[in-house]
Amino acid sequence: MSLATYTTLHTMISLIGIPAGIVALFGMLSGKLLKSWTWLFLFTTVLTSVTGFGFPVAGVMPSHIVGGISLAVLAAALYALYGKRLSGAWRWIYVVTAVMALYLNSFVGVVQAFQKIPSLQKLAPTQSEPPFQIAQLAAFLVFLVLGFLALRKFHPERAA
Repeated sequence: MSLATYTTLHTMISLIGIPAGIVALFGMLSGKLLKSWTWLFLFTTVLTSVTGFGFPVAGVMPSHIVGGISLAVLAAALYALYGKRLSGAWRWIYVVTAVMALYLNSFVGVVQAFQKIPSLQKLAPTQSEPPFQIAQLAAFLVFLVLGFLALRKFHPERAA
Protein backbone atom coordinates (compact mmCIF):
# COMPACT_ATOMS: atom_id res chain seq x y z
CA MET A 1 0.00 0.00 0.00
CA SER A 2 1.37 3.42 -0.90
CA LEU A 3 1.99 6.02 1.79
CA ALA A 4 -0.67 8.25 0.23
CA THR A 5 -3.25 5.44 0.38
CA TYR A 6 -2.25 4.57 3.95
CA THR A 7 -2.55 8.23 4.98
CA THR A 8 -5.99 8.47 3.36
CA LEU A 9 -7.14 5.28 5.10
CA HIS A 10 -5.84 6.50 8.48
CA THR A 11 -7.54 9.87 7.99
CA MET A 12 -10.85 8.32 6.92
CA ILE A 13 -10.88 6.05 9.97
CA SER A 14 -10.30 9.07 12.20
CA LEU A 15 -13.00 11.05 10.40
CA ILE A 16 -15.45 8.25 11.17
CA GLY A 17 -14.32 7.90 14.79
CA ILE A 18 -14.68 11.53 15.81
CA PRO A 19 -18.31 11.99 14.69
CA ALA A 20 -19.23 8.55 16.06
CA GLY A 21 -17.66 9.59 19.36
CA ILE A 22 -19.62 12.83 19.38
CA VAL A 23 -22.86 10.90 18.85
CA ALA A 24 -21.89 8.44 21.63
CA LEU A 25 -21.07 11.38 23.91
CA PHE A 26 -24.43 13.01 23.25
CA GLY A 27 -25.98 9.66 24.08
CA MET A 28 -24.18 9.76 27.42
CA LEU A 29 -25.44 13.30 27.95
CA SER A 30 -28.95 11.90 27.45
CA GLY A 31 -28.27 9.11 29.93
CA LYS A 32 -28.20 6.47 27.19
CA LEU A 33 -25.64 4.00 25.95
CA LEU A 34 -25.94 4.11 22.17
CA LYS A 35 -24.41 0.67 21.63
CA SER A 36 -23.81 0.79 17.88
CA TRP A 37 -22.39 4.31 17.90
CA THR A 38 -20.26 3.54 20.95
CA TRP A 39 -18.86 0.40 19.34
CA LEU A 40 -18.11 2.30 16.11
CA PHE A 41 -16.42 5.10 18.07
CA LEU A 42 -14.26 2.76 20.15
CA PHE A 43 -13.36 0.51 17.20
CA THR A 44 -12.37 3.33 14.87
CA THR A 45 -10.54 5.24 17.58
CA VAL A 46 -8.46 2.16 18.41
CA LEU A 47 -7.78 1.73 14.67
CA THR A 48 -6.83 5.40 14.37
CA SER A 49 -4.29 5.08 17.16
CA VAL A 50 -2.89 1.78 15.91
CA THR A 51 -2.54 2.95 12.30
CA GLY A 52 -0.84 6.11 13.54
CA PHE A 53 2.16 3.97 14.48
CA GLY A 54 2.46 2.69 10.89
CA PHE A 55 3.90 5.84 9.36
CA PRO A 56 7.57 5.67 8.39
CA VAL A 57 9.34 8.02 10.79
CA ALA A 58 12.65 7.93 12.62
CA GLY A 59 12.22 7.88 16.36
CA VAL A 60 9.41 8.64 18.74
CA MET A 61 7.29 11.64 17.87
CA PRO A 62 4.65 13.52 19.89
CA SER A 63 1.98 11.72 17.84
CA HIS A 64 3.33 8.39 19.12
CA ILE A 65 3.02 9.58 22.71
CA VAL A 66 -0.57 10.75 22.14
CA GLY A 67 -1.33 7.46 20.37
CA GLY A 68 0.10 5.43 23.25
CA ILE A 69 -1.88 7.41 25.81
CA SER A 70 -4.99 7.01 23.67
CA LEU A 71 -4.57 3.24 23.47
CA ALA A 72 -4.12 2.98 27.24
CA VAL A 73 -7.22 5.11 27.83
CA LEU A 74 -9.18 3.08 25.25
CA ALA A 75 -8.14 -0.18 26.94
CA ALA A 76 -9.62 1.12 30.19
CA ALA A 77 -12.80 2.28 28.42
CA LEU A 78 -13.23 -1.08 26.67
CA TYR A 79 -12.67 -2.98 29.92
CA ALA A 80 -15.10 -0.75 31.83
CA LEU A 81 -17.78 -1.13 29.16
CA TYR A 82 -17.42 -4.71 27.99
CA GLY A 83 -15.52 -6.35 30.85
CA LYS A 84 -17.19 -4.75 33.84
CA ARG A 85 -20.43 -3.69 32.10
CA LEU A 86 -20.28 -0.23 33.70
CA SER A 87 -20.91 -1.65 37.17
CA GLY A 88 -20.14 0.57 40.14
CA ALA A 89 -17.13 2.80 39.64
CA TRP A 90 -16.64 1.39 36.13
CA ARG A 91 -19.43 3.67 34.92
CA TRP A 92 -17.49 6.83 35.68
CA ILE A 93 -14.21 5.25 34.60
CA TYR A 94 -15.83 4.53 31.25
CA VAL A 95 -17.16 8.08 30.88
CA VAL A 96 -13.82 9.67 31.74
CA THR A 97 -11.78 7.38 29.48
CA ALA A 98 -14.22 7.52 26.56
CA VAL A 99 -14.32 11.32 26.68
CA MET A 100 -10.53 11.43 27.01
CA ALA A 101 -10.14 9.19 23.95
CA LEU A 102 -12.49 11.40 21.95
CA TYR A 103 -10.63 14.50 23.11
CA LEU A 104 -7.25 13.04 22.16
CA ASN A 105 -8.52 12.12 18.70
CA SER A 106 -9.94 15.64 18.35
CA PHE A 107 -6.70 17.18 19.67
CA VAL A 108 -4.82 15.47 16.84
CA GLY A 109 -7.54 16.59 14.44
CA VAL A 110 -6.92 20.22 15.41
CA VAL A 111 -3.17 19.72 14.95
CA GLN A 112 -3.75 18.19 11.53
CA ALA A 113 -6.19 20.95 10.55
CA PHE A 114 -3.58 23.61 11.33
CA GLN A 115 -0.96 21.64 9.37
CA LYS A 116 -3.06 20.83 6.30
CA ILE A 117 -5.64 23.61 5.80
CA PRO A 118 -3.87 26.56 4.17
CA SER A 119 -5.93 29.29 5.85
CA LEU A 120 -5.29 27.79 9.30
CA GLN A 121 -1.64 27.14 8.49
CA LYS A 122 -1.21 30.85 7.71
CA LEU A 123 -2.69 31.73 11.11
CA ALA A 124 -0.32 29.45 13.03
CA PRO A 125 2.57 28.21 10.88
CA THR A 126 4.55 26.83 13.85
CA GLN A 127 1.52 25.86 15.97
CA SER A 128 2.78 28.04 18.79
CA GLU A 129 0.76 31.09 17.77
CA PRO A 130 -2.37 32.27 19.63
CA PRO A 131 -4.94 30.97 17.08
CA PHE A 132 -3.65 27.41 17.51
CA GLN A 133 -3.42 27.73 21.27
CA ILE A 134 -6.92 29.20 21.47
CA ALA A 135 -8.34 26.41 19.29
CA GLN A 136 -6.72 23.74 21.46
CA LEU A 137 -7.81 25.43 24.69
CA ALA A 138 -11.37 25.77 23.39
CA ALA A 139 -11.45 22.08 22.41
CA PHE A 140 -10.10 21.10 25.83
CA LEU A 141 -12.67 23.22 27.66
CA VAL A 142 -15.55 21.88 25.56
CA PHE A 143 -14.55 18.28 26.31
CA LEU A 144 -13.96 19.08 29.98
CA VAL A 145 -17.46 20.54 30.35
CA LEU A 146 -19.15 17.82 28.27
CA GLY A 147 -17.23 15.16 30.18
CA PHE A 148 -18.34 16.62 33.51
CA LEU A 149 -21.95 16.73 32.32
CA ALA A 150 -21.73 13.17 31.01
CA LEU A 151 -20.45 12.02 34.41
CA ARG A 152 -23.53 13.50 36.02
CA LYS A 153 -26.09 12.33 33.45
CA PHE A 154 -24.86 8.96 32.20
CA HIS A 155 -26.56 6.32 34.32
CA PRO A 156 -27.73 3.69 31.82
CA GLU A 157 -28.58 1.27 34.62
CA ARG A 158 -31.32 3.65 35.76
CA ALA A 159 -32.92 3.54 32.30
CA ALA A 160 -33.03 -0.27 32.24
